[in-house]
Amino acid sequence: MGIGGISIWQLLIVLAIIVLLFGTKKLRGIGNDLGSAVKGFKKAISEDETPIKDEPTAQLKDNQATTSAETQKAKDKA
Repeated sequence: MGIGGISIWQLLIVLAIIVLLFGTKKLRGIGNDLGSAVKGFKKAISEDETPIKDEPTAQLKDNQATTSAETQKAKDKA
């Protein structure tokens, strides 16, 4: 017995029918597209995690720099 009650011979017959219907070039193209989509997704996820962690501290530093500059201007006017 194979996977889920399907024998190896049945899987090979289904695979042969799929190859006959779509052709090897189309199946290869689908595989390439799927692989590049998965790579792009993984890359986007890994790039997306890093800026989120750094973003609040960067905003905090910008706000502190702005308030200190405004404070300095107020002191200069006085």
